[in-house]
Amino acid sequence: MKPIENSSYEVFFDNSLKSLNQVLSRKKYSKIFILTDEMTGQYCLPVLQEKLPELTDFDIIEVPNGEENKTIDFCIGVWQMLLEFEADRNAVLINLGGGVVTDMGGFAASTFKRGIDFIQIPTTLLSQVDASIGGKTGVDLSDVKNIIGTFAQPQAVIIATDFLKTLDERQMTSGFAEVIKHGIIADADFFKEITALESAKEITEAQIYHSVEVKNKVVLEDPFEKGLRKTLNYGHTIGHAIESWSLKNEKKSLLHGESIALGMICEAYLAKEIIGLSESDLELITSSFLKFFGKYKIRQGIEQELLEIMKNDKKNVSGKINFSLPNKIGRCQFDIFVDENLIKESLTFYQSL
Repeated sequence: MKPIENSSYEVFFDNSLKSLNQVLSRKKYSKIFILTDEMTGQYCLPVLQEKLPELTDFDIIEVPNGEENKTIDFCIGVWQMLLEFEADRNAVLINLGGGVVTDMGGFAASTFKRGIDFIQIPTTLLSQVDASIGGKTGVDLSDVKNIIGTFAQPQAVIIATDFLKTLDERQMTSGFAEVIKHGIIADADFFKEITALESAKEITEAQIYHSVEVKNKVVLEDPFEKGLRKTLNYGHTIGHAIESWSLKNEKKSLLHGESIALGMICEAYLAKEIIGLSESDLELITSSFLKFFGKYKIRQGIEQELLEIMKNDKKNVSGKINFSLPNKIGRCQFDIFVDENLIKESLTFYQSL
């Protein structure tokens, strides 16, 4: 598959990982660092080393896996390691992992000594179709997702779909939520194709490629999220609040995609009430997510707590909670401000399913 062109970097689809050598050869890097978490260090780094035996001169920085560790404290640990390994401005950081690694690694690189180069090698479906694409980096603060971050472009994104073989079904399904989202906001035919699958494990490389194309097209048109790129936030206002609450309060917390799937059902209800999403499209969106994700039991009485988290969402304007909502499958509107009572009503709708 030919690389997908962004304004300043390429997205390679390359199971051989040879494109990494190509990217590294473009500049004379003083040092090479590879950021992993505990899981990718165990399962993915050996694959990288096996496929690129000539890549030997690098240092490894490892962080704990899990969204709860995507914080400024762990980012300080990455900066500290870069200092201890004497990284200068000509160093490069290769982020080998899922969304936590690519988000936090991109942020650490973009701020260390006012910015060093980084390369994204996403190893989960979520990070391949979403987190590693578009130049957003970030960490969480308190109960708020990605509230600290930068817009910073990698030198390249290298997608090796072979890494998906290391994932269990729950992790694959989590990433699948973002694939479905791309269909809802921009490509009705793709939505129909992707939701006809029986399992996220059935997704093909061609479908992953198209999902990346959808996001990349949006990002190219609006790199700094002043307009169209806001449509990629569909499902994330309520979804991020649910995810943050779950991380704080539940032993087995929801994964990102599981939270966003719930958020997309609730926000589809808002779209029906506010901008005319048809009843049939609402039913189709709802049934599709329930098919892959099942039903999550929202604890009674937490609606106001969720609203308080939403009020800190970085997309808000003048204290108003801001949404991107589909007016039909394949089209999405942005900058829609929603009354708090209607948001609570959408949560009640989800609970009634």
